[in-house]
Amino acid sequence: MLRVALLDDYQDVGLTSADWHRLDGKASVEVFHDHLTDEAALAERLQPFEVVMALRERTPFRRSLLQRLPNLKLLCTAGMRNASIDMEAAKERGVLVCGTGGGGRATMELTWGLILALVRSIPREDRSVRAGGWQETVGCGLDGKTLGIIGLGNIGGQVAEVGRAFHMRLLAWSQNLTDERAAACGAERVSKDELLSQSDIVTIHLVLSPRSSGLLGERELALLRPSAYLVNTSRGPIVDETALILALRRNAFAGAGIDVYDREPLPPDHPLRTLPNVVLTPHLGYVTGDTYRVFYGQTLENIEAYIAGEPHRVING
Repeated sequence: MLRVALLDDYQDVGLTSADWHRLDGKASVEVFHDHLTDEAALAERLQPFEVVMALRERTPFRRSLLQRLPNLKLLCTAGMRNASIDMEAAKERGVLVCGTGGGGRATMELTWGLILALVRSIPREDRSVRAGGWQETVGCGLDGKTLGIIGLGNIGGQVAEVGRAFHMRLLAWSQNLTDERAAACGAERVSKDELLSQSDIVTIHLVLSPRSSGLLGERELALLRPSAYLVNTSRGPIVDETALILALRRNAFAGAGIDVYDREPLPPDHPLRTLPNVVLTPHLGYVTGDTYRVFYGQTLENIEAYIAGEPHRVING
């Protein structure tokens, strides 16, 4: 009988997000709620399993780890892209990597949640009211403001839809953006520097890659207006974390909404936790019940297809 491991189920929802009883008599499923960063401990834990589900990029599967898992045959990832899996090493070792569908509009929704939390100081006012206070801040309206969207793909396009509903001016930039795509989203294509210097809110929607890593560093962050806000629901390393912290400490711009980090989970003593001009969420962009039902449900389908000898949604085939 196959042994299946579901990793990093922080909220204890893995077993209720799919009908795992369909594997009865074919496979046993074990869930892990904690997160292991030590590779030796992780290899020891996973050594008995033929099938592992990686929930997004929470646990990296580098070549060094894959080499320590001789029993692994099927590595399932939530989503069809996972930068933390060494696809080449998996293929060399005969490990199939299969993916799932994604989260629809969930990341876009969280992006706007962070934007609204920032411009209306919602977290601060919530804390104030609970402590007996009343009306400490003066908010910023969105009507007529400029929204800069870095990356106008699927999620960036969804963000643009809502920006238009708020009657905002839309600017957009990415390495491959065309005038036609920008116009289709109701945005104006500009240079990266123009976007940073003209926007009241800058939001990032790029795939992490060698050319996007460190895209916003000290020079780029210095272009932001003192009243501007930066939102990142994409990937932490796209923004130079050290430069970001220094800029926020100096109040170089108004604040940031951050859902993604260089290291996740965010260490308890991380300096971002102490800054008053940030709104922090724990990589919740895709975390909804609907998305989890897609992730776990299609992972179950992938395992059933593998058992039947007809694997599908193969990423490294």
